Amino acid sequence: MPTWLKKWQPEDPKFWRETGRRFAWRTLTITTIALIFSFAIWFLMSALVVRLPGIGFKYTDMQLFWLAAMPGLAGGTLRMLHTFLIPVFGTRHVVTIATLLKLFPAVGIGLAVLNPQTPFWLFLILAFSAGLGGGDFSSFMPSTSLVFPKRLQGTALGLQAGIGNFGVTVVQFITPWIIGFAVFGAATGGPRVFTTATGATRNLWLQNAAFIYVPFLVIMGILAWVFLRSVPVRASFREQMDIFKNKHTWFCTITYMMTFGSFSGFSATFPLMIKSVYGGFADAPDPLKFAFLGPLVGSLFRILIGPVSDKIGGAVLTTVSGLIMIGSAIAMVFSGVFTPDSTGQFPLFVILMLVIFLASGTGNASTFRQYPIIFAHSPRQGAGVIGWTAAIAAYGPFIWSTFIGLAISRAGSPAPFFYGLAGFYVIATFVNWFYYQRKGCERPS
Repeated sequence: MPTWLKKWQPEDPKFWRETGRRFAWRTLTITTIALIFSFAIWFLMSALVVRLPGIGFKYTDMQLFWLAAMPGLAGGTLRMLHTFLIPVFGTRHVVTIATLLKLFPAVGIGLAVLNPQTPFWLFLILAFSAGLGGGDFSSFMPSTSLVFPKRLQGTALGLQAGIGNFGVTVVQFITPWIIGFAVFGAATGGPRVFTTATGATRNLWLQNAAFIYVPFLVIMGILAWVFLRSVPVRASFREQMDIFKNKHTWFCTITYMMTFGSFSGFSATFPLMIKSVYGGFADAPDPLKFAFLGPLVGSLFRILIGPVSDKIGGAVLTTVSGLIMIGSAIAMVFSGVFTPDSTGQFPLFVILMLVIFLASGTGNASTFRQYPIIFAHSPRQGAGVIGWTAAIAAYGPFIWSTFIGLAISRAGSPAPFFYGLAGFYVIATFVNWFYYQRKGCERPS
């Protein structure tokens, strides 16, 4: 079968009913499952770094934050490229190749954790390669926006992004379990002795956390090639540059950095924040027993809010999510959870973090409902803006990890970062309200 379809008219009711609907939902299903593994690879380092010191890696806290940051740096950069790939190469080629490329970080990181003498520079490169998973979002999501009619785009994009975001939860939930036994027997190496802060020891197969994704990536690459096709919406790289002449591209970038930037940034740093702030107590909590809860809540609300955004509009929900995030960030600073005298303050710390994840998940869904409407005059531009905003917001893990790491190393607390974060939330929320929500605004959405 040919890669490119000859006709695609999702807004035509007859075409959608007879041809489009089945193809669109098949495309959504395959790309969404593939996106789960993209996110899992992207956030793999966030689940591993908290275990590295216990098996003999002599990295400092700041070096660990750098390892958590590198996938975000790569993910954002690669998303800029992915933003423009679909109109040039088509869904079939892009999704297939992107899926198979993630075999490199999956195998490379699995091999690296077997040897505590792995140099830091090599681990940085491998952490950067994990960003291949982060780049996929900016081509997978625009491909979905092109195959669904506008009335279903909020639901479709909410489902894909929300379920895809579950990849973060998967890697942080599965990792503590999968590293506890010899999943692959002796084929992938033996265990390392893990020593806790109290001196207790146990065997860990840390390599399992990376190798487990190899067979799934191969399967999804094959399925993508066999069942996906590309819709006839084509443009060169040069033609797609027109989105940068529109001020709303930049306003949408600000609001998506507030929502997805926060989700991805805190997903990457939540385990290390727990370790850094509460790891010194005798009854210190295990970061990976709690870290998955944030991405789980954020992903779930992204799915649930998609249909709601289709019914009531996205702008009002984006404003609400921004206000909640402002309040939560301020509460984090003044509640004392960053300067604890015991683990008694840990439950409040987790609750406030989960509120931020909830609000960011809500905003992730509502903003993606807004963008196709803001750019309703050009579906191709709308798809491009989705990819571009996702690219910039994918720097969240890099920005959050580096600045939280700096705040902790210099001020002894993440509080300075949260002061600045609250200020940014105020700006982003105002931009959304002024241009997209208030009465008489420029582009109601």
